[in-house]
Amino acid sequence: MTETRLFEVKAPVGRRRFVSGTAAVAALAALGPVRPVRAATKTIKIGMVSPQTGPLAAFGEADAYTLAKLKPMLADGVVTKAGKRPVEIILRDSQSSPNRAAEVAGSLIQADNIDLMLVSSTPETTNPVSDQCEVNEIPCISTMAPWQPWFFTRGGKPDVGFKYTWHYFWGLEDIIGVFTGMWNLLPTNKIVGGLFPNDGDGNAWGDPERGLPKPLAAQGYKLVDPGRYQNLTDNFSAQIGRFKEAKAEIVTGVVIPPDFTTFWTQARQQGFRPKICSVGKAILFPVAVEALGDAAHNLSAEVWWSPRHPFSSSLTGQSAGALAADYTATTKKQWTQCIGFAHSLVEVAVDVLKRSGDLEDRAGVSANIATTNLNTVVGPIAWGKGPVKNVTKTPLVGGQWRRGGAFKYDLSIVFNGTAPAIPTDGQMQAIA
Repeated sequence: MTETRLFEVKAPVGRRRFVSGTAAVAALAALGPVRPVRAATKTIKIGMVSPQTGPLAAFGEADAYTLAKLKPMLADGVVTKAGKRPVEIILRDSQSSPNRAAEVAGSLIQADNIDLMLVSSTPETTNPVSDQCEVNEIPCISTMAPWQPWFFTRGGKPDVGFKYTWHYFWGLEDIIGVFTGMWNLLPTNKIVGGLFPNDGDGNAWGDPERGLPKPLAAQGYKLVDPGRYQNLTDNFSAQIGRFKEAKAEIVTGVVIPPDFTTFWTQARQQGFRPKICSVGKAILFPVAVEALGDAAHNLSAEVWWSPRHPFSSSLTGQSAGALAADYTATTKKQWTQCIGFAHSLVEVAVDVLKRSGDLEDRAGVSANIATTNLNTVVGPIAWGKGPVKNVTKTPLVGGQWRRGGAFKYDLSIVFNGTAPAIPTDGQMQAIA
């Protein structure tokens, strides 16, 4: 289990409860939380859960860098309404597993007696951690998962929402707008092959009511959905056959990186070459794109954050460009979209702590999350405007991977109709 601590502080084991599934969470929620037996301490403890290993590890790539960079700033503590308090951030690895995410969240709550939880990186991580926090009345801030699978899969009701769990990111309506915005820039037959796995994201994207089918149909696109497949499958011949039969010129979906590598390799081997391939999750990161070799040129994806985003950190004052450049200088790696969101999680956490006094007043801390109004390196974050209670959104644009530059591939922003403040630096091109 990966664990990173900014400060090492021993703490007694608490008695909050660990729960492993949504049904169990719902059943126990009615009983109320079990309060920890906790020694008096002035140290603020923040738990952080993300996939450091496994097929989703690219989502957590920037976390250790972020914590190391912010350690000097937090070393002297944060000035809260109750005075200056030292801060400890504990990073735990979900191992890309929902069960493991729930387990490490339970450990942070039970054994480490955290005051605040941060979690990121797909519903497979955000949802089980958020569920643990909701039932144990631990304030929780999450990101890097579309809001619909975070909210509705957990049983959220738009006018009721949750009491302790808060989320910021974009939604399916935004990625549909981005993807169709890119597709409309090129002539196609508007037949779209859909790749939807049997997981939180895939079921949300393919959902006939809340997912892609209705909005695509409204714009004249025909979605070919072969049905759900299991993650880490090794044969996409059935899906490729359906797409070829339908003469699909566009492919979309939400696929984990190793599965897309398998699909795209097999598609080319079997003579299936769509004009456009816009896939969520799989090709967000340079390491996943480079694994495809020359076949990655002009693949398109959503862009949540980039060095060109016109935002700056509330903690360091760094622009998005400066933060990305520092990441490359420090790690010798290409910038990745998760840098901004890992950084912004700590930005929001510090802002909430500054506006809080008694951190044992969990409802009070949660109320301070709700009233957040902060300009961050990923843009403004302010709950209260919807689309549903406990959710606020960040901007989204579209990009394509192109050969060349300082690295093997660069991500060029080709569509900004959904967020005009973020500049484009290229034009949409068909896959050769």
